[in-house]
Amino acid sequence: MAPLDFSRLHPSHNPQFAHFPSRRSTIFSTKGAVATSQPLACQAGLEILNKGGNAADAAVATAAALNVSEPSCTGIGGDVFCLFYDAKTKTVRGINGSGRSPKALNLEYLRSQGITGDSIPLTNLNSVTVPCAAAGWIKTVSELGSGNLSMREILDPAIRLAREGVAEHELNSKAWQRSENLIKNASPNWKEMMMPDGNPPQPSNVMIHSQLADTFEAVAEHGRAGFYEGRIAQAIVELVQSGGGVMTLEDLAECDVEVIQPIKYDFKVGEAGDQGVSLWECPPNGQGLTALVALGIIEAVETQHGIDVLELPHNSTTYLHILIEALRLAFAARYYVTDPAVVHVPVEELLSKEYLNKRAALIDLKKSTTISHGNPINSSDTVYLATADKEGNSCSFIASNYAGFGTGAIPKGTGFTLQNRGTGFTLQEGHPNNIQGGKRPYHTIIPAMVTQNGELLMSYGVMGGFMQPQGHVQVLLNKLRGFSVQSSLDAPRFCISAGLPDASDKNADAAGDINSEIWFEEGIPLETVQELAAMGHQCEVAVGYARSIAGRGQIIQKVVDPNGRRVWAAGSDLRGDGCAVGQI
Repeated sequence: MAPLDFSRLHPSHNPQFAHFPSRRSTIFSTKGAVATSQPLACQAGLEILNKGGNAADAAVATAAALNVSEPSCTGIGGDVFCLFYDAKTKTVRGINGSGRSPKALNLEYLRSQGITGDSIPLTNLNSVTVPCAAAGWIKTVSELGSGNLSMREILDPAIRLAREGVAEHELNSKAWQRSENLIKNASPNWKEMMMPDGNPPQPSNVMIHSQLADTFEAVAEHGRAGFYEGRIAQAIVELVQSGGGVMTLEDLAECDVEVIQPIKYDFKVGEAGDQGVSLWECPPNGQGLTALVALGIIEAVETQHGIDVLELPHNSTTYLHILIEALRLAFAARYYVTDPAVVHVPVEELLSKEYLNKRAALIDLKKSTTISHGNPINSSDTVYLATADKEGNSCSFIASNYAGFGTGAIPKGTGFTLQNRGTGFTLQEGHPNNIQGGKRPYHTIIPAMVTQNGELLMSYGVMGGFMQPQGHVQVLLNKLRGFSVQSSLDAPRFCISAGLPDASDKNADAAGDINSEIWFEEGIPLETVQELAAMGHQCEVAVGYARSIAGRGQIIQKVVDPNGRRVWAAGSDLRGDGCAVGQI
């Protein structure tokens, strides 16, 4: 008899992963809830809710814990956005925590450094914009938080997790292994944070992040000054400048995070303002506008052809064709998305019935149409989380390094990597999103929120660069056709591809093409994919780990039981390591 292969008993041995055999149910709670891509981070959010914090406080605690448990996707060296529903005022507000380019950076300088393409390479340190996560956390707590807890109390779960160590989960381990060469090539001091034994952690390996804990301590004790001045700021500037970047201490000190008024599209809302729902997104420089334009085009197609997409069989050929064409047309409008403080973005015009009807008229229900002007930007690694509290508030929160560990560059003694969000700029003279000093780039990360008749319906989001508006539309329509919270996430999705960015990929900075391939997850019938191919779509099937292209999402929905009691229903994407948990 052959000896037993004990390697098959190790947690890292998982050849069938991504067939997703586990069943997940929607979770319910009458108090609060947290849904995110990492179970340990959920506990941080619950701890804050139990201490009297609200949904915004819990979101920041969860986001910080994700920096420890999923550094392959997020970190204090990156950016954040959030939407917040205030149950007392029944209003939606937002935070734009995205950083600006160094003031001295411009196209002429980049060309002088030998950058000849249409974007800054992912590993070039000129791609580092001012990291606004720390300032974003502080602004979220000060503007939207309960006022019951200090920043120290809110960051304490993450600090504790970083000091005591976190056991790595499967998908984060996989991402760490994929980025091993990036980190080692980008940072001579890579052992400080990432791989103390010289190797990326396997599932169940415990990682201690003492330097990251010190960074969190500095923010907890000194606020903005703890990050944007002094030791940490100096380490960031020295590292960026050592790689030919032009970031200065002044750039960091002037980091500004804004309270924003979200934008929305009313979908299937009657003349009396009833029945339908309103999808809320952050305004540009984020790409949330893409989801709103797509939703508007879908509604215009319904009117022009006398159909209701929610009555079409789910993931049928016609249903998927309409969604794909609407999203491709909406991505074409991303040409105009940039920093509105620098260049006017025609948001009202792009959401007008006149524009949406004209775009919808381009859709042929029998075949795919070639579309020009614009393309989806490359995908990225991100974390999305949703929180809700016993007062009825909810927070939709998203954070990212951009491409995995970002640049992979670690400022000395800080325990985090710097983002490469500046890759989102377009290096074309005269383009609205052209690089300019002190400007925010086109941003992929977008939280979403849905209201109905002014009441919160749900907070949700789907991570993954250009997949995010595609996921917003697909998951929302799943929910509107009656799917449960969890099944709305579980349902197979498609993704118009621009290629997943990977700093080790020679073509990572190449722009995608909205006329390129469309990936369909296993679970969508092969006959349907073949019919779409016959209509002119370039079709591919995503299986196994390739399903990561479809993103990972979370939802928390507000429901009311027959006795009028509010209940939170929450779900977490089966494509991730995470879960949804309720407060007791």
